[in-house]
Amino acid sequence: MPADVVILSREGLDDLIAAKKIIAGTDVDLARVPVGVAVRTGTPKPDVSTVETFKQALLKAKTVAIPGSTSGIWLTTELFPKLGIAGKINVKLTPRGTDSAAMVAAGDADLAVQPTSEIMHARGVDFAGNIAAEIQFVQTFSAAVVTGSGEIAGSRRLIEFLASAGASETIRKSGMESLASSNLD
Repeated sequence: MPADVVILSREGLDDLIAAKKIIAGTDVDLARVPVGVAVRTGTPKPDVSTVETFKQALLKAKTVAIPGSTSGIWLTTELFPKLGIAGKINVKLTPRGTDSAAMVAAGDADLAVQPTSEIMHARGVDFAGNIAAEIQFVQTFSAAVVTGSGEIAGSRRLIEFLASAGASETIRKSGMESLASSNLD
């Protein structure tokens, strides 16, 4: 069944807009999500609040799981080389954030580094914290109506609701920062 609405990172959505797979002008930014760290439930949470403590946590971990999505690509191509630890840590790239969290929950990785929203409700892991602001990668997640949708009016209403103050609390509980107030400008 074809989709009517997509919700994904702004980078991915911009690619779909360029490919004309999105109805022009229907895209709306919904939330921002920082990168955080997950540990197996019940294990000590490393301090990841500064650049140095985050770096040390990565170097001490036997295995670090990261998703193969936008944030994981940024970690491996930008941040880890910038920190001078590329090649010094054992990174396992997974298809999705849920897979990274599952590796940690199963004990197959010591840490998962991924969007906070992919940690908050994952089973078997605890949120250790967001990485330091000066090295943070904050993704914007956006929604849009897919070209060829048979439910354009309903799709627009759904996106309008997701961008409203009414959805803000649920968005916040999922580890994201709602952009509802900025959508009202």
